[in-house]
Amino acid sequence: MTLIATLAPLQGVVFALVALGAPVVVLTRDPLRQALANGIYGVSLVCLFVVLEAPDPALSMLVVSGIAYPLVILAAVARVRGERRRTKETRDD
Repeated sequence: MTLIATLAPLQGVVFALVALGAPVVVLTRDPLRQALANGIYGVSLVCLFVVLEAPDPALSMLVVSGIAYPLVILAAVARVRGERRRTKETRDD
């Protein structure tokens, strides 16, 4: 009985964190900051899965949203910015 009483407020806090994190990700315009916000939002989803006692989705979400997805986004942004610099340099020459 005490586990249920202590778990309900924790669930409410984590649900609120997730609900507040989603608009932050959507409203962020800079791709680098959005990747960072999405990584933080993914970790909050991991906390939600742990609180809801779903460890398998929590581990998958941790790897995908906390590590893999931000790295892919950062690599893509770096590549696009590098290509823009190269085309700008060739136009100047």
